[in-house]
Amino acid sequence: MNSPTAPSAATRASQGRQDPGHGTHVGSSTPRREDDRLVRGQGAFVGNIDASNQLWMRIVRSTVAHATIESVDVRDAKRMPGVALILTADDIEGLATVPIKNVGYHRIIPGLEEYGHPVLAASKVLYVGQPVVAVFADDPYRAEDAAEKVLVEYAECPPILDSVEAAENSTRLHPRGNVSATFVKEYGDVDRVFAEAPHHFRSEFRIGRQSGVPMEMRGCLVQPVRGHDELEFWGVVHAHNSRRVLADALQMPVSAIHMRHTDFGGNFGVRGGVFPEYVAAAVAARRLQRPVKWLEDRLEHMVSISHAREQVHRIEGAFDDQGRLLGLRDEIWHNNGAFLRQSEPLITDITAGMVAGPYKVPAYRATAHAVMTNKTPLSAYRAPGRFEVTFARERLLDVAAQELQVDPLDIRLKNVLSSDDLPWEPGMDIVFEGFRFDSGDVRDHLEKALVAANFEAWRTEAAELRASGRLVGTGMGVLMDKAGLGIYETASVDVDPSGRIRVLTGASSVGQGIETVIAQIVADELGNEPEEIDVFHGDTDQLSDGVGSWSSRSTVLAGGAAKNAARGIIKKALRVSATLLGVPLEDLRFEAGRVQTVLKPVRSLRLSEIARLWDGPSARRVGDDPGLSVSGVYRDEHMNYPYGITLIQLEVDPTTGGHKILRLFTSAEAGRIINPMTTRGQIIGAAAQGIGGALFEEFRYDSAGQPLATSFMDYLLPDAQGIPDVDVFVTEDAPTPDNPFGAKGMGEVGLIAMGAAVAGAIDDALGNGVRISRVPVHPEDIYELATAARSRGQLGESTEVK
Repeated sequence: MNSPTAPSAATRASQGRQDPGHGTHVGSSTPRREDDRLVRGQGAFVGNIDASNQLWMRIVRSTVAHATIESVDVRDAKRMPGVALILTADDIEGLATVPIKNVGYHRIIPGLEEYGHPVLAASKVLYVGQPVVAVFADDPYRAEDAAEKVLVEYAECPPILDSVEAAENSTRLHPRGNVSATFVKEYGDVDRVFAEAPHHFRSEFRIGRQSGVPMEMRGCLVQPVRGHDELEFWGVVHAHNSRRVLADALQMPVSAIHMRHTDFGGNFGVRGGVFPEYVAAAVAARRLQRPVKWLEDRLEHMVSISHAREQVHRIEGAFDDQGRLLGLRDEIWHNNGAFLRQSEPLITDITAGMVAGPYKVPAYRATAHAVMTNKTPLSAYRAPGRFEVTFARERLLDVAAQELQVDPLDIRLKNVLSSDDLPWEPGMDIVFEGFRFDSGDVRDHLEKALVAANFEAWRTEAAELRASGRLVGTGMGVLMDKAGLGIYETASVDVDPSGRIRVLTGASSVGQGIETVIAQIVADELGNEPEEIDVFHGDTDQLSDGVGSWSSRSTVLAGGAAKNAARGIIKKALRVSATLLGVPLEDLRFEAGRVQTVLKPVRSLRLSEIARLWDGPSARRVGDDPGLSVSGVYRDEHMNYPYGITLIQLEVDPTTGGHKILRLFTSAEAGRIINPMTTRGQIIGAAAQGIGGALFEEFRYDSAGQPLATSFMDYLLPDAQGIPDVDVFVTEDAPTPDNPFGAKGMGEVGLIAMGAAVAGAIDDALGNGVRISRVPVHPEDIYELATAARSRGQLGESTEVK
């Protein structure tokens, strides 16, 4: 459905950006470099990589949520054909848990490592799907058959599933208690503000448990290096970061772990890091001196991949008579599941720091508890913490608007930050970094976005449709992301005498198009075409240090490192050319891929010629390294903060609880776009996942802690019919001063406000008295709300104030 009077905002997705000049690749929609080999079936996924004489691993997982292990009997399994080894916790003593050292919380939170995930369960199990035994056989089917012969006897205990209950429960799942960490972020005189404010509103909001479901599930191949106590790994995301964790877990030197390049069929955060299965496979490969391969199936994935979300917010806002936000406080219970993954409690920290979002809040306090329960452990999933806090905060603003009888749009415009408020440094930190919002004007962006969407026409149309008997509503959510987490990234650039340019990056290519973006950046620096540049990642022997790809960091940090390395190439090319041409350095310049003399007659050398001429004998004669190869590091001291708004028009069917999104618009301030096409693709993909989180996807459990969604029959995903055309509106009005591109991360903005916007639209459609307090909103929820509204005679009555 097209907008009533306005053209699609997608036609103006680059507002505010100057068209790139001739030969400029940054800012242009360069086709994705990755796609050619992937669509031709040339991807190097771990499922396609095998080693001679490899064994296959199958994991025996806990079938109960909370129990002590009475006995583990592997005798029948050992007698099965093809079985080479069976590992239990007793067999890997000393390699008990996956270390929690990835971010640094273990240094400031005493005893945090006691919440680490065991490689194999020893005396107890704490969630359905927890690894208990690892079976290794010469065939995957034999490994599975043998795993079915393992007998584990459990003495079940009552499970603790709710995070609020777990925080207060006297039954301890861990010796130090069920709350592994608590973060308090505050500034201003919160108590005084709430005591004096004429209005304050309080509500509880809940966000359900979800996860990313990438097309390719987890897997790894571990191969021992012949004649050395070293291991090669394929299939592990974030090669350099995971290498360090694996070395720690296996008690091996970092130099003994070699990560190899693989493609990844999606990640979204949930596959990132080191899982117990990787450690178990490595132990077997090292012990047997045979390669070991593991590929999980979808059922395993659903119960043991990192889950995400699941938070309870008890949020309260203080307002004046005009709807101005005076103070905000929120207590949050974050259900982390049974154990902490290697980077946690990162998401709980982020959650506590992002509740205020893009609003000017004079007084603020957020208390977030990382709570342990008998569910699958959590980790990051696209926009971790931001999807959750945005739902709670935006729902609170809808409550306040209704109670104060003001337009929900006006209450937002009145309270968002503008350029007059910058830099906004309220005096709190997020992930060890002081919060600083220093580029942008949220109010100005929202006003432009509302005009681009023609949102008033949406609202008018929805009201007319309700008057005709259809239940159509509009909803909105204002968002702020944080992007660029991770301090530094690395790269190297090498010019081959043939003219090809090879770039190595510490980032991970997980479908986001980073190979394309890095090629564009280097091409602009060196005067080449992106097609002449090859980008490689994931091999720690080729690039010894790096970090990885998460938190919308790759373009800024990996791109920054590649840019620095490319500039190093130019610097070396000038220096070497001075020797080769016999002219002073100051008489040379670099232009269009060549070093040339300033004075006539003009003499020049292409980069490929310099690489060829500066061979070993020539370079070593003057104490230099041969060729043209330079490494670069980019350090980013400050995260960047994109912002925007998501708007939805939605229709519900009160007789079935069904729904249809009629219009969807999402905007963002990008600072500067490197590739408009991939940026738009990222935003639309995120929006699709946001719809899933708002209306479909949820991991539910029964009272015994048994997961109720173990396949796509139960864990519903939005299909092509459920995803409408997404109008994308991106401005480039406020480049960030914190990186050389001015770019802000765009990988998650399309998702962040989706839950809030959907909930507001359902409220509006169903009418007075309906208030969605939980996502995802399932059809049965809509049906029950519609039935209740009908019984009150209020179905479809608008609460909108204009």
